[in-house]
Amino acid sequence: MVMSAALQVLYERCGGLDVHKRTVVVGAHVPGHEELRTFSTDTGSLLDLADWLVALDVRDVAMEATGSYWKPVYNILDAAGIRVTLANPAHIKAVPGRKTDAADAEWICELHRHGLIRASLVPPRAERELRELIGYRRTLTGERAAEANRLQKVLEGANIKLGSVATDILGKSARAMLEAIAAGISDPEVLADMALGRLKNKRQDLLAALRGRINPHHRQMLHMQLKHVAFLDEQIAALDQEVATRLDPFAAEIGRLDEITGVGPIVAQTIIGFCGADMSRYPSADHLTSWSGMAPGSNQSGGKRRNARTRKGNPSLRAALIEAGFAAGRAKGTYLYALFRRIASRRGAKKAAVAVGRHILRIAYYMLRDGTHYKDLGANYYDERRRDTVIRHAVNRIERFGLKVTIEVA
Repeated sequence: MVMSAALQVLYERCGGLDVHKRTVVVGAHVPGHEELRTFSTDTGSLLDLADWLVALDVRDVAMEATGSYWKPVYNILDAAGIRVTLANPAHIKAVPGRKTDAADAEWICELHRHGLIRASLVPPRAERELRELIGYRRTLTGERAAEANRLQKVLEGANIKLGSVATDILGKSARAMLEAIAAGISDPEVLADMALGRLKNKRQDLLAALRGRINPHHRQMLHMQLKHVAFLDEQIAALDQEVATRLDPFAAEIGRLDEITGVGPIVAQTIIGFCGADMSRYPSADHLTSWSGMAPGSNQSGGKRRNARTRKGNPSLRAALIEAGFAAGRAKGTYLYALFRRIASRRGAKKAAVAVGRHILRIAYYMLRDGTHYKDLGANYYDERRRDTVIRHAVNRIERFGLKVTIEVA
């Protein structure tokens, strides 16, 4: 691939890597000639790749962030002292009709040679490990919720309506009843006596809900599912401890983020884990929200703005922020609650949760950057900014009923 001579050459010696699961094709450019080789992705072959690049005195290479296949290549080359530029695949698409592994490697090399590849952020290894732990914890939490749904299906098949009475099917009282059912106890009176707290006040409802048609199959299924839930609880607790230990140096930052409406310790840990506590790596709050996949897309043509979805971000971070957005939408009397309601009335609750989640991340950016605490602006913040307009619309609406309105300052 030959580029215009007008483009400035930044790297006389560089390489481009087209990474796949089993192979990596490398195109290297050195003054006077180019070389192209294919290596396997096992550790021994990657060490040979690093030695080959060092022998050519190629210290700058670029490659696409392809799934998780880039990680072993990055680890070996980074340890060998080779500077690796990780690129978003969407930013360096090859010319259609000329798509081969060799052509891709040459194209990436040529782009990198002229400094046309924007590097993606690759955090230090400790931060990458922390991200894996937090992401795995969210995965296990989702698996636990899925197991609870499967358990509920077994209860429905056994004519047990415990989920209609107990708020949490895996709460302390409900779990004791389920373990008793799995052990062979089916007397509703005995099971209802296991209720604790406020569930005791629902005894008559419990007696009706616990009268079912339980057979050995149902007991076997409940036994296995409860055992699986117990295992997941143990794993999640271990991950909680490990994440808390690794984030102990950032306890003050997590405490401040916990002050934001809708944000709890888990969401605060997720923000610190995936975004870091040093906001200097992001040029602005908008860059952070765009990187996280929470910012609206841009799709404008012919002077018309079209509907555009948010870009893909880290699933764990997006899920945590959207969860915080929904939580903020239930906190009445707060600024974020008012923001959620304003957007939900026009666009729906799901889009409102994404928008509020983006706003929460912007707030977190400024709090971490400036070391400040959260200050809620109040539920009337938007109305106060357009006070005259709100009053005029309210008066007009009342006068449509044939009434006369007189406004007095209290």
